[in-house]
Amino acid sequence: MKVTPSPNRGRPGYSRDDVIDAAVREFNQRGYEATSMGHVASVLGISKSALYHHISSKEEILKYAVTRAQDALDGVVDKAEASDASPGEKVRALIYGSIEVLCADQESVTLLLRLRGNSELEMRALRRRREFTRRVIPLIDAAQASGEIRSDLDTGVLTRLMFGTVNSVIEWYETGGRLSPDEIARHAVVLLFNGAAQS
Repeated sequence: MKVTPSPNRGRPGYSRDDVIDAAVREFNQRGYEATSMGHVASVLGISKSALYHHISSKEEILKYAVTRAQDALDGVVDKAEASDASPGEKVRALIYGSIEVLCADQESVTLLLRLRGNSELEMRALRRRREFTRRVIPLIDAAQASGEIRSDLDTGVLTRLMFGTVNSVIEWYETGGRLSPDEIARHAVVLLFNGAAQS
């Protein structure tokens, strides 16, 4: 995939973010283990030495990308927790905010969601994903207690089904497509809160 050089041309004509974004796309298309730094350099049309001017290793790219995605998703939870909105509105805000993050940084979130724990770095990322889920569960508990979400359903299952739906967006969302991230989030909220059946 061709990468457009940054207007702030430096050595070798790409910014660090350009290099990371190109590498993450290749990790998602070819697999992290199967993608060498030499292949990333080839995709960018630069030498490996020029590539190493920006980045020291595949592991640094992986850490940067998944941390960027997780920081953004954690920020969505931070905002919901701090909000004065009702518990149900906080859960709606989680859905809208998470889908916005997924669409804004689709490649990094895709990489995050495909991690399998094959290294200590990946294990740390997976632990942080589980912590994200643990933070969301009390918000759904509160929405059940307020009567905004059905209380006869298991909170943990609801949380996982909700984010299974949200996370599926990375598989089919197209930038500039027919529906904006906000419109996709509206569909998800209607489905998760009201169902698709006619009332």
